[in-house]
Amino acid sequence: MLGICRGRRKFLAASLTVLCIPAITWLYLFAGSFEDGKPVSLSPLESQPHSPRYAAAGQRERESLEVRVREVEEENRALRRQLSLAQGRAPAHRRGHHNKTYSMEEGTGDSENLRAGIVAGNSSECGQQPVVEKCETIHVAIVCAGYNASRDVVTLVKSVLFHRRNPLHFHLIADSIAEQILATLFQTWMVPAVRVDFYNADELKSEVSWIPNKHYSGIYGLMKLVLTKTLPANLERVIVLDTDITFATDIAELWAVFHKFKGQQVLGLVENQSDWYLGNLWKNHRPWPALGRGYNTGVILLLLDKLRKMKWEQMWRLTAERELMGMLSTSLADQDIFNAVIKQNPFLVYQLPCFWNVQLSDHTRSEQCYRDVSDLKVIHWNSPKKLRVKNKHVEFFRNLYLTFLEYDGNLLRRELFGCPSEADVNSENLQKQLSELDEDDLCYEFRRERFTVHRTHLYFLHYEYEPASDNTDVTLVAQLSMDRLQMLEAICKHWEGPISLALYLSDAEAQQFLRYAQGSEVLMSRHNVAYHIVYKEGQFYPVNLLRNVAMKHVGTPYMFLSDIDFLPMYGLYEYLRKSVIQLDLASTKKAMIVPAFETLRYRLSFPKSKAELLSMLDMGTLFTFRYHVWTKGHAPTNFAKWRTATTPYRVEWEADFEPYVVVRRDCPEYDRRFVGFGWNKVAHIMELDAQEYEFIVLPNAYMIHMPHAPSFDITKFRSNKQYRICLKTLKEEFQQDMSRRYGFAALKYLTAENNS
Repeated sequence: MLGICRGRRKFLAASLTVLCIPAITWLYLFAGSFEDGKPVSLSPLESQPHSPRYAAAGQRERESLEVRVREVEEENRALRRQLSLAQGRAPAHRRGHHNKTYSMEEGTGDSENLRAGIVAGNSSECGQQPVVEKCETIHVAIVCAGYNASRDVVTLVKSVLFHRRNPLHFHLIADSIAEQILATLFQTWMVPAVRVDFYNADELKSEVSWIPNKHYSGIYGLMKLVLTKTLPANLERVIVLDTDITFATDIAELWAVFHKFKGQQVLGLVENQSDWYLGNLWKNHRPWPALGRGYNTGVILLLLDKLRKMKWEQMWRLTAERELMGMLSTSLADQDIFNAVIKQNPFLVYQLPCFWNVQLSDHTRSEQCYRDVSDLKVIHWNSPKKLRVKNKHVEFFRNLYLTFLEYDGNLLRRELFGCPSEADVNSENLQKQLSELDEDDLCYEFRRERFTVHRTHLYFLHYEYEPASDNTDVTLVAQLSMDRLQMLEAICKHWEGPISLALYLSDAEAQQFLRYAQGSEVLMSRHNVAYHIVYKEGQFYPVNLLRNVAMKHVGTPYMFLSDIDFLPMYGLYEYLRKSVIQLDLASTKKAMIVPAFETLRYRLSFPKSKAELLSMLDMGTLFTFRYHVWTKGHAPTNFAKWRTATTPYRVEWEADFEPYVVVRRDCPEYDRRFVGFGWNKVAHIMELDAQEYEFIVLPNAYMIHMPHAPSFDITKFRSNKQYRICLKTLKEEFQQDMSRRYGFAALKYLTAENNS
């Protein structure tokens, strides 16, 4: 950095020399042409000497001056050559130090330039421009509430992480829904040098609930007003962002703008780029008072320490109370109140260049903010239309947004070299567990998968369900990948109760799923289906992790542990709720078995009763599940007895038994060591038996497996010998763990396995 400063000082000195020396020279010559206050001509034709001695002296002086002028002109030419060389070297010199510090963008003190659409250049004068230190933490505040806003925050955060070179501290003012979603997301994302703190938005409602607001953001759209009170008292400055923001540059450049604030400037804002506050959009349009076009609050720089000293809370409250007497409500939430305060106190605001908040709503002047799309810093989708706004460059903006929307978030887990990260107990424990594994072990990848932390986005779509008050409610639990998406609508038609699903998807596939779901009338009509996205990582399908994620977020007392390939019989939901009462599941350890069947037909006339199913079974349209390839998996259900049974009956555990069961929500989790194909359900049923669960077969319940192409994992199992060897090793280790946990009672599992 010192080298840059010295280079720029030389550059500045050379420039001044080139400009000043000719002026001084001619000033000298001009001054020398005066004698005793009278002009003296340098021409021998116009000035006759009074004596030969004087003439000789004058002649020598003129010759000396002419020589000096020629010398000065030669020096000027040399300086110009040096100056041109310095200009050619300067950009490369700055780039070489770009990874250490970030020069502040030149702000716009001249609002007329902004109104004329002139974008300020990216100048950086060494002696005047402050910089952001390499490991300085940048603080960002975001208000977020609900399921949709939580998805938007992820895209915003991705764009910030992609460009950032500094530690980040996110301050999220969130409702209970957003906090649950985003806390899990950041915890499983495990991005180095990123800290996240949450502030309960619901506790802040009383601070702003007295303000009527017509904006679609609702009460949460007013909460930026109370950040001085909400955020920690020792936090001096913060960048405040809307959730519909996309960054196209390093946020450190925006953070550096704080150093441009002077005097009483405490708010950094971009001018509003629509005509809203001019009041000429339609007849009788009455906006809140604003300074000129007003300011947009999608991006705000807040000097919190100074705002607190100015008694910001009192300032905005008094302004809001006064204006509401005439306006009755806000139309643009907090933005109206910010602008009313600025109208009275224009000295509070530092006007940011408009490329820090290019507002893409209809009829804006956003196109005047940049000469080229490469000038953009921040894109703001501040229209309810979002990506469907009118702008001649909207395709470019949309593609930039979609890039981050579908970008693999795992790639953003990169270290900030040279910046120490805060100690993370979870990360340290994970590293310790991984270090204990033998990388030369042929089953190393299997063992490693058990400790892989998969980024998880809970409740990807809106979820709304209150369990039945009689404590008999049952949630269907399943997991799936992209190739089973077509089963969702059919399951929703067969099961009217709540559903908890874990989907194993990439970031791009998650967006495909979102578009699929939003285009489905069946799925959009169901608010009691919880979709939890577990993002892809590694080479195995983490089937039991997915089941555990879906189980963990069940909100009913009981769970039906199913698979996505099965369609439950019509009316099974209500039948299971009655069986819960009949078999007293609330106070006993029971696992109710739903008998499983299968068809090889892609188009099936689904049986509407047990009698119809038995008829199809006799005709060969249906079969007991996997009877021709894996009989042991469901044989203990005793299908022969089930055919005539009218009451529930008990069956005993046998080796390799893997029925589909209904259990209490507090049942043990699935064992994560089993991934892909093989033993993932068998191990869970074995654990239930070890914990002395009774297996009860329901006489009038059934489910049918629908045909599909073989999964990639079963193909690997069948074709890869090492895969089968590792699975056998994991089985043996699991059985040994069972013996250690459950003692003598678990010996039967070793015996049964040896005899099978």
